[in-house]
Amino acid sequence: MDTTASLVLAVAIMVIMMGMGLSLTLADFRRIFNNAKPVILGLTNQIIFLPLVALGLVTLFQPPPFIAVGMILLAACPGGSSSNLVTLLARGDLALSVSLTAVNSIITIVTIPFWVGYAYTAYLSETAQMASPTADIFKTLIVVLAIPLSIGMLIRHRAPDFAHRMERPVRVASSVFLAVVILGLVAKEFELLKQYLPQTLGIVLALNAITMTMGYVLSKGIRLNTTQALTIAIESGIQNGTLTISLAVITLNQPDFAIIAAIYSLVMYALSSVPIYLGIRNSKHAETA
Repeated sequence: MDTTASLVLAVAIMVIMMGMGLSLTLADFRRIFNNAKPVILGLTNQIIFLPLVALGLVTLFQPPPFIAVGMILLAACPGGSSSNLVTLLARGDLALSVSLTAVNSIITIVTIPFWVGYAYTAYLSETAQMASPTADIFKTLIVVLAIPLSIGMLIRHRAPDFAHRMERPVRVASSVFLAVVILGLVAKEFELLKQYLPQTLGIVLALNAITMTMGYVLSKGIRLNTTQALTIAIESGIQNGTLTISLAVITLNQPDFAIIAAIYSLVMYALSSVPIYLGIRNSKHAETA
């Protein structure tokens, strides 16, 4: 991917994160103490179970190394503003979704470098002599995730009316940025994409279906209500494709690692129609009860 496209991608992820900050307050972080059980389950699913499911699928499907690393990178980048949007459409617990997004944005600064370092060691050691990118990823996450998020939250604190007005334009701009980048990535890596599409499509479908189902079943297992269970299912299945692509293209300089994230972004929105449908149906039943 050329320098211009990489710059557009970097701006996109920073705009998205600042936009997320515009919708967050310190109260969103405090919510973890007020409503601990669903938040802890959601974070456990996203931070621990998700990468483990991805590892299991990589072992089962035995994809080429670049797909394996891309899969682990994708699973290490959970949540993001997309999950908040899907939760809103599904009439889920938006406060829970935002709380998980807020806490995840901090925790993944540490966990993403760990998982990517592991993936490099496990899947690239025999095929390429590459140094672990842990330090570079950590620096990138500080710049493109932590700093823009903090700026957005500061604007929200100092100028709440302005922050509220800017939320929608920022989301639209970031969506346009992301669409352009994904189309460019698909065009550039089209031959590789066409060659490995059958393997990639199967593994991303499995990842999305398993993680969403697991989120719902575990939630019901600890007796959360249906609204919370659907929210955790969404948070477990919706990955931060933008961040995945950004890290693959800019930090790792490996656009082929991003192919699986581009495909997953399309798959997850298609399959998110299931919790959206169930959430709307559950809401209507609650209104008529």
